[in-house]
Amino acid sequence: MPQAKKGRLNYRCPNCFKRDIDMDMFYDTEKHEYYCIRCCFHADEETVIKMNADIRTKYGHRMDRITSFNDDNEEVTYHPYKKGEL
Repeated sequence: MPQAKKGRLNYRCPNCFKRDIDMDMFYDTEKHEYYCIRCCFHADEETVIKMNADIRTKYGHRMDRITSFNDDNEEVTYHPYKKGEL
């Protein structure tokens, strides 16, 4: 989702992002914190960055090609995806 205006970087709201909702947070210069108008979440920049990094683990293998699902209790095997390769 692109930023609406230039200036301080907008981050995704961690609470909304957990539910696959792409909602930008706004920055309050008086309180020096980010806030979400959809779910009323508010926090400082450090907390927002940490929470978004934790949530991004959900998408960790999105550019990998799964080669085998293996049996139960074994790890899934995969390799990095290259365009034009199976």
